[in-house]
Amino acid sequence: MDTLSNTEVAAAGLADWRKLGQALHARFRIPDLDTGARFAVVVAEAVGDHHPPEIRLGAGFADLAVATREGGIWVTAADLDLARRISEIAAGLGLVPAPGEVAQVEYGLDTDDWERIGPFWAALMTGDASATIGNNVLDPTNRVANVWFQGTEPHETPRQRWHPDLWVAPETAQSRIAAALAAGGTVVDDSGAPSYTVLADPDGNKVCVCTSLDR
Repeated sequence: MDTLSNTEVAAAGLADWRKLGQALHARFRIPDLDTGARFAVVVAEAVGDHHPPEIRLGAGFADLAVATREGGIWVTAADLDLARRISEIAAGLGLVPAPGEVAQVEYGLDTDDWERIGPFWAALMTGDASATIGNNVLDPTNRVANVWFQGTEPHETPRQRWHPDLWVAPETAQSRIAAALAAGGTVVDDSGAPSYTVLADPDGNKVCVCTSLDR
């Protein structure tokens, strides 16, 4: 299986899609649930032997995620082809893409021994203590957010050990950061931008705003 880098995904020019944590994500506007259901049916018919995309219908939108799930969650050339086909289907139904609205939350946990604590979090989050791939807990049915373990030196609590990672479309990162700052947040570290920017709330709790750029 030939997986693609973020740079290769970006070079593919998928206007309707954004690479977030692991998968390709898209949002399309739908006028009503019937149209969304029809869209989902046509997409399902186009999938063929590919791993089924995730489809979530809501009030006025259809969210999709496309990836290959083999020993992890990856983007391959086949995923790019499926994403293009889904965009064609959406256009044929008159659906308007809204790629800047896609988002994904992951949780990072500082630990000096992820192999020791990983099974606990896998069992808690997914019901299966073996649901770890590398230093990640990945729910195969995507019911819960991914958990990844960030290597660190041994330390005592109450140092903050958890932090959320908010993945957004690159073109919306700055506006999302600006909104958080206007609401009382501060920039802790932007040396990793545009890949990630560390913010803190008024109490000092940290969060990373992440994009697929420069990774």
